Amino acid sequence: MALFHRKRTADTGDTTAPAASAAVLDADPALAALTGDYTIDPAHSSIGFTVRHAMVTNVRGAFGEYEGALHLDGADPSRSTASLDVKIASIDTGIADRDGHLRSADFFDAETFPLMAFRSTAAERVSDDRYRITGDLTLRDVTKPLTIDLEFHGSATDVYGAERVGFEGSAEILRSDWGLTWNAALETGGVMVSDKVKLTFDISAVKAAPQA
Repeated sequence: MALFHRKRTADTGDTTAPAASAAVLDADPALAALTGDYTIDPAHSSIGFTVRHAMVTNVRGAFGEYEGALHLDGADPSRSTASLDVKIASIDTGIADRDGHLRSADFFDAETFPLMAFRSTAAERVSDDRYRITGDLTLRDVTKPLTIDLEFHGSATDVYGAERVGFEGSAEILRSDWGLTWNAALETGGVMVSDKVKLTFDISAVKAAPQA
């Protein structure tokens, strides 16, 4: 079995495949075989963020604990779904004091709001291997729409016989939309932490075994 399964249309050269939005573009048997339920594998995935600090540099971090599920529909990509629950207390920027501040009521208030959740509402192909998933992001008990742009990286059967799909994606949000408004003014002008945050997703998901 080939490592990656894709179908290229003869007329346009477009590559058709499923994505994090769990979409497959047509009912080709090789792609339709990917239809099913998948679980995100945290050991081979990452969910991170980047935010501007002091107007001059970027701070990067990630969440170490999360659970997610996909349903891929090989015949109708619009019926594909995705869900994700992230444990806020698992935030890690590499600096313990900073992580503690981010968990505090100044930012995420992890004790009161322990989870960040995403539930998809729509999926679409944009071009070639690029897709877009739209859904609701809930953070600090505030729910707002979120759109994630994705690139599908293919499917593979690993050495243990598990079928995987892989993709990466990103989205930009304004943290103030979810009530994360803490900041500090700089003497030189500007603020300590930017309002804009880039979210990043690098996902490997494992297909559930068929039920007997």
